Amino acid sequence: MAKTLKDLTAPEILALAIQAEEEDGRIYADLAERIGKQYPETAKSLMAMRDEENGHRHRLLEMYRKQFGEHIPLIRRQDVRGFITRKPLWITANLTIRMIRNEIETMETESRNFYQAAIAQTTDAAVRQLLGDLAAEEEKHYELAEEMDEQQKSSGAREEEDKSERRRFVLQVVQPGLAGLMDGSVSTLAPVFAAAFATHQSWDAFLVGMAASLGAGISMGFAEALSDDGVLSGRGHPLIRGIVCGAMTTAGGIGHTLPFLIADFKVAMAVAVAIVAVELAVIAWVRHRYMDTPLLSAAFQVVVGGVLVFIVGILIGSAG
Repeated sequence: MAKTLKDLTAPEILALAIQAEEEDGRIYADLAERIGKQYPETAKSLMAMRDEENGHRHRLLEMYRKQFGEHIPLIRRQDVRGFITRKPLWITANLTIRMIRNEIETMETESRNFYQAAIAQTTDAAVRQLLGDLAAEEEKHYELAEEMDEQQKSSGAREEEDKSERRRFVLQVVQPGLAGLMDGSVSTLAPVFAAAFATHQSWDAFLVGMAASLGAGISMGFAEALSDDGVLSGRGHPLIRGIVCGAMTTAGGIGHTLPFLIADFKVAMAVAVAIVAVELAVIAWVRHRYMDTPLLSAAFQVVVGGVLVFIVGILIGSAG
């Protein structure tokens, strides 16, 4: 059964601190290795943080040997109830600079809180002094992170990294998502509205729309995942791209399909047309926001394509 922090002895507290500092240092090193090529300045900052954590660990080791001998019991974060934990951020597929900076702030705040709470658990003056010093240094470490961040901003490195992060986000998330949304919103218009005008039955149009949306989502998801492994293009893991593309394709088709759950055909049709207009507007905005397409040009291209497909659906449905 896990202990609480208050249950720990002085040797256990030092052993836990040693283990925590080692883990934090390795996290910083792993993060730096992951982002070194894309964000070199932030990687340098992370390696400096790692060196700080290693310094803390060595001081804790010296204190432990002096006070309690050579054997250090294995006690880890998960062995202590309510102790600080680390999310597995370093194995996240799409690791952004913002995520890393937030994690650094959390790590340093939690470490400082641990040392401050641990001081009350021992009466040994030397141990109390070391824990107090480390708590103060964790506060300085946090300030060092802020200072490095400001230096990167002033040198322009932060701006370059933010641009690189934005490009990666566009490649790995926006592009497959936008492709899916466009396909789902536009390609399903014809079958949905053809079924609606052919039968004048909301339920029939709903069934056709659901089948078309789910089918298109599965098809687009597989097509995106199998099109590129992302190694050379930098477009990220194919599974993630496939999921994003497939989900957005399905969402784009379901959006104007759900109104046909309304029994009144005319009301359902009016709501569906309104939703189509919203979908096309969203697509135009996303293209303008992330693809640097002029808003009027994006709106014109999307609206023309959507209207043409919509007309095809009406003509085919009416012919029946």
